[in-house]
Amino acid sequence: MTTTTLAVLVPLLPFLGAVAGLLLGRTAPGFVRPLAVLPVLTSLVLAAVVAVRQGGDAAVDTATELTPTGSVPIELALHIDGFAALVAALVCLVAGCVQIYSTGYLRDDPRYPSYAALVSLFTSAMLLVVYTGDLIVLLVGWEVMGICSYFLVGHYWETPEARAASIKAFLVTKLGDVPFLLGLFALATDAGSFRITKVLATVEQGGLDHPTLIALLLLAGVAGKSAQFPLHTWLPDAMAGPTPVSALIHAATMVAAGVYFVARLLPVFEASQAAMVVLAVMAAVTMVGSGLAALAQDDIKRVLAYSTIGQLGYMTGALAVGDRGAAVFHLLSHGAFKGLLFLAAGVIIHAVGTNSLAAMSRMSHLRDRVPDAFWTMTVALLALAAIPPFSGFFSKESVLGAAEHVTTGHTEHAPGAAGWLILVSGLLTALLTAAYATRLWLLAFRGRGAEAPDHGRQPLSMTVVLWVLAVPSLALGGLAHRTLPDWFDGGDLAPTLVTSVIGTGVALAGGIVSYAAWRHLTALAAVTPLGAVAAHPDSDAGRIEAEAIATHAPAYGDVASAPDPADPGRLLLGPLHRHAAVGFHLDAVYGALFVRPVQAAASLVRFLDREVVDTYVRGAGTLPRWLGIAVRRAQTGNVQTYVSALLAGTVVLAVAALLVASGA
Repeated sequence: MTTTTLAVLVPLLPFLGAVAGLLLGRTAPGFVRPLAVLPVLTSLVLAAVVAVRQGGDAAVDTATELTPTGSVPIELALHIDGFAALVAALVCLVAGCVQIYSTGYLRDDPRYPSYAALVSLFTSAMLLVVYTGDLIVLLVGWEVMGICSYFLVGHYWETPEARAASIKAFLVTKLGDVPFLLGLFALATDAGSFRITKVLATVEQGGLDHPTLIALLLLAGVAGKSAQFPLHTWLPDAMAGPTPVSALIHAATMVAAGVYFVARLLPVFEASQAAMVVLAVMAAVTMVGSGLAALAQDDIKRVLAYSTIGQLGYMTGALAVGDRGAAVFHLLSHGAFKGLLFLAAGVIIHAVGTNSLAAMSRMSHLRDRVPDAFWTMTVALLALAAIPPFSGFFSKESVLGAAEHVTTGHTEHAPGAAGWLILVSGLLTALLTAAYATRLWLLAFRGRGAEAPDHGRQPLSMTVVLWVLAVPSLALGGLAHRTLPDWFDGGDLAPTLVTSVIGTGVALAGGIVSYAAWRHLTALAAVTPLGAVAAHPDSDAGRIEAEAIATHAPAYGDVASAPDPADPGRLLLGPLHRHAAVGFHLDAVYGALFVRPVQAAASLVRFLDREVVDTYVRGAGTLPRWLGIAVRRAQTGNVQTYVSALLAGTVVLAVAALLVASGA
């Protein structure tokens, strides 16, 4: 088969699997699992073949016009360069792992057939975004992912949290998609085509008439889809969905789409210095804010959610300094270790039996109960903290190295201010990332919280997948930073000495500080029995236990159910903790600025409709009703009355006639 044919089959097979799964889910449930797993694994093999054939050489381009439009044509086009080939392989790898993992994680779920079909459709939509060479077709995949996320996040629709999270995810991302759509049409109008290659050629020739406006409109959609400030608030709440869905969304689909879109159309954004500065500010605020928020979360999945937001900030930061190779390198590395983190967290949740016990402050003795999750999550956390030689170190250092390159004035693609902003915020985020990664590891595997029920050993389909993803989490960065430049425009991705030393130093400092705080609190709690330390409000442990009890469980039934007081996050953040725990009240700000005014406007409209419009309607019906009543009363059925009225009328007419005659 030709490379083009293979590339068409890559997104087509999961789509066909989704359709077949929906049709056969009730009538032939035995086919559901094979239809969920086999098409995605086949797509993985085909995507790998496409990547090998493409090999980082010239992009594979082909197109056919979908339908005559009379103006800007819409085409079914493929544009497969090195970025697309590798990202597609990542999407298929993570999606395949998620589908295999889900066969065990959701083995008793009655809605598994629809879940598996939606995951396949989700995967197909992302692959369409990756491979397409036409912006309208990209938009189709973009929106299909949005609706799939709505249904998957709300999979447990019986719970109010899942229902609210799915609606929030849909509305917030749609808030960004409206300007995104306008930006796409404005871009196509200036370029005269939706074809990505023609758009980039137009940019190269300086043919964009409104580069800043177009770039800012597109960034709104990217901020929503990739959960960047200020449209990131939906992602932590989306943890109400099944954990494998979280792994898919965070590692390979949905949030990766925005970063990939900017990487593919980076020259459009580079045409506007203002847009690059906005992108840098957005990335810097996202990185630092999410790092602080992650350090304050108690739910293990929310920690990982804020971690994803921060790592996406690294990717957008690399794009803000004009290095799309570093951005996609970190996207690939992050996809491996973040998928592993979520799936390992799913093993922990599966072991204790319910999402409600995912609070790290209530975990205890999990290291021996889930050894596979312990070892693989340790690898993934080291990669997340960017400790050499794990993959996250190489990809994160490529971002910091790109920022340092801009600060020295060696590039014209981004302003120097953007380079300094990304470099400083990136180093601060490295400190915070190592701190909350260490905190997560300590509380999850060495915690002193309540002992959760043991639900037995996890299915083999769940634990095998962890070790599969542990391999790239450990080795991908070291192997790839030498070979990927040939796929990514030839840019150097090797770590630089200065940023490597500083970045690793601050990461180690963050881990050491978090560990020291944990040891300090553990020692204090050991002096006084757990549950009684709150009687010593002047001690750090007493204050932290009292705050934890007040925050997470106002009425513990007994001491054994109390949370672990040795939470380094509370000690390190101090007064900032309560603000960081709720995402710095951004939801409350949105509620005051948008939700309440809309609700007030709706109340006003309801009042006007009920008290004004309905009054006129009721009035229009009242007069005929009164006339009807009067006429009905005259219809007595008495013949004598009718004759009397007839005679009275005759007399009146006669008198009127005489008056008229006399006047004449």
